[in-house]
Amino acid sequence: MCCLVWMCATAVTAQDKAKPQDSTPKYRNPNLAIEDRVADLLSRMTLEEKVQQITGGWESQAEVIDPTGTYTTESARAVLSRWWDPDTPFPPRKAAILRNGVQRFLKEKTRLGIPALFMGEALHGFMEYGSTSFPQALGLASTWDPELVHQVFTAAGDEAGASGAGQVFSPVLDIARDPRWGRTEETYGEDPFLASRIGVAAITGLQGDSFFINRHHVMATAKHFAVHGQPEGGTNTAPGNYSERIIRENFLVPFQAAVEEARVGSVMASYNEIDGIPSHVNPWLLGRVLRQEWGFRGYVTSDGEGLQMLVQTHHVAANKLDAAKLAIAAGVDYDLSDGSVYRTLLAQVKQGSVPESEVDRAVARVLATKFRLGLFDNPYVDPDYAEKTTNSAEHRQLALKAAQETMVLLKNDKNLLPLDLTKLKTIAVIGPNADQLHLGGYSRGPSHSVPILQGIRDRVGDKAKVVYAEGCRFTAGKQDWHGWFEDNVQLVDPKTQVDKIKEAVETAKNADVAILVVGENEATNREAWSESHLGDRDSLDLLGAQNDLVKAVVETGTPTVVLLINGRPLSINYIAEHVPRFLRAGISARKVAPQPLTFCSAT
Repeated sequence: MCCLVWMCATAVTAQDKAKPQDSTPKYRNPNLAIEDRVADLLSRMTLEEKVQQITGGWESQAEVIDPTGTYTTESARAVLSRWWDPDTPFPPRKAAILRNGVQRFLKEKTRLGIPALFMGEALHGFMEYGSTSFPQALGLASTWDPELVHQVFTAAGDEAGASGAGQVFSPVLDIARDPRWGRTEETYGEDPFLASRIGVAAITGLQGDSFFINRHHVMATAKHFAVHGQPEGGTNTAPGNYSERIIRENFLVPFQAAVEEARVGSVMASYNEIDGIPSHVNPWLLGRVLRQEWGFRGYVTSDGEGLQMLVQTHHVAANKLDAAKLAIAAGVDYDLSDGSVYRTLLAQVKQGSVPESEVDRAVARVLATKFRLGLFDNPYVDPDYAEKTTNSAEHRQLALKAAQETMVLLKNDKNLLPLDLTKLKTIAVIGPNADQLHLGGYSRGPSHSVPILQGIRDRVGDKAKVVYAEGCRFTAGKQDWHGWFEDNVQLVDPKTQVDKIKEAVETAKNADVAILVVGENEATNREAWSESHLGDRDSLDLLGAQNDLVKAVVETGTPTVVLLINGRPLSINYIAEHVPRFLRAGISARKVAPQPLTFCSAT
C-alpha cells in the first residue's frame, strides 16, 4: 500500500466533488488531491511506463519540440550527454529552452503526457554554467546564520527552477566527524544541532514555504542517509558502525528535522553500510525510521551508481537483478545513474519474482513529487526570466555578503588587521592558492571570476603596490577548482620547490606586509569516488612545501598574515604558534571580486 497522505495540503470540498464530471482524466484535474491524481494515473500506466518513471538515464533518448529553433533532438541529446563537463557553455536561457522542448514533446507526443523531472546539484549554488556560486557548505555553516543561508538557497532555488530543473541533490546533512574524509567541505560540520538548523534553512529556501513548490523553487534532497560523515579510517563510503543510540542522537538529527520541520521532498540513500547492511537495502533505515517514525511522504533516490555498488562493493547482491529486488523492497524508489538496475524490474515483475505492488509504490511516490512540483499543470519556464535572475546583481551582492560572513578571524595579535593602507607602500601576496580561483566541489564554470590576488589588487588600487610570488606548488596539473574533476592527481615533491620559496622570501623582504594564501585545493579536498579519483587523506598537515614556505616568510621579519583556504580542519601548529594573525576563508568564492582581507582607509 502506498503511504501517500496529501489530503491536508490538497483538500477537495464536497461541493467540488458534486460537480458533473467531464471526460478529462482525473490525473489532469488540478482540483483533485494528489493521491487521487496519482491513483488514477497509475491505473492507466503499462508496466513499461511505470519502470520508465523510476529509472534514470533517459536523457540519452530525450526528444524535443522546440518552436524557437534553438535545439533539435540530436543537438539536445548532445548537450545533455555533456552535462558533467565543467566548462560546457550552457547558459540559463538555452537551458530553459532545452528543458521546455523536452517537456513539450512529452506533453504533446506521448500517450499520457507525463512530464520529466529534471535534476541537478546545488551544494553552494545551482551547479550549472553561469549560475551564482556561493561559499561552500562548510563555510555557510560557519556564518551561524540560518536566515542568511535561507536567502542563499532561495536564490539558488530560483536560478535552478527558472532553468527548468525540478529537483536538486542538496543539502548534505552528514555529520562530519572525521576530517580526513574528503567530503567534509560539503557538510555543515560536526554538530547535529547546527547542521539541523542550517539544513532546515537550506531546504525551506530551496522549496519555499508552502507545500506546493512553484517554478521559482525546486525540491530539495536530504543526503546522504545515513551515518556517512564518520567513515572508518576517514575513507569515503567506508562503514559507519555505531550504536543505535549514537546514530539517533547524532547522525539522524538533521535528517529528522529535514523531514518533520522542512517537509523535504526527497531523501538520498548513502553509499556506506551500518552493521553490514548497506543503506540502499536497509529496511530499518528507509522504512521504520524514515517513513514510520518520521512520517516521510516523499521519495527515496539511490545515490549515483549506488545500486551497482550492492554488487561490486558490498557484495550483498549477485547481479543487477538481485540489487533491484533488494533495493525496491527496502524502499529505494528511484534508480539514479543509468537506470540499468531498475530496468531489470520489467522482466522480474513479469516473471513473478518481484511484486508489481512494489513497483507501483515507488512509481506513486515519484509521480506524487511531480504533482507537488506542479509539472503536470505547467511544466514550462520562462527563458527570459531564467536569463534575468541567474547571477543577477542581487544574487551577486548576496554572494558577497555570504562570503564576508563566512570569513573567520582565528588570531589577530597586536591588531594588525584590518590593514591600514595609509601605512603601506608594498603588499606581498604569496602562496599556491593566491592566484587561482577556488570554488570547492560541485561547481560549474563561472561567467566571471576573480582570484584572491586580483581581488586584493582591485581593492588596493593605486594606494599601494601589490607584488606576487607563488612560493610553492603542492599538486601537479590544474591548481584551481577544475582540479576537483581531475583523476590521478599527483603531489609535488617539496624538494623541488626550494627556488620558488627563495623567490617568495625576497618578495616578502621588500614588502611592508606579506599575505600568505595556503591550505588545500579542490584536487586534494574532494569526494573520493574511485581509486583513480582520491580525496581522503591520512594526514591533516599542510601538503607539500607549504609549511616550509610559511616558516621562510615569517623568518624574514615582515609582518605576515595567513589566509587559509581549506574545506576541512588542518593541522597548522607552526602557524598557530608563530604567525600573529591568520584567517580561515574555507573553500569559498564568488562571481564577484573576493575581499579576503579588510583594509581601512583614512578617506
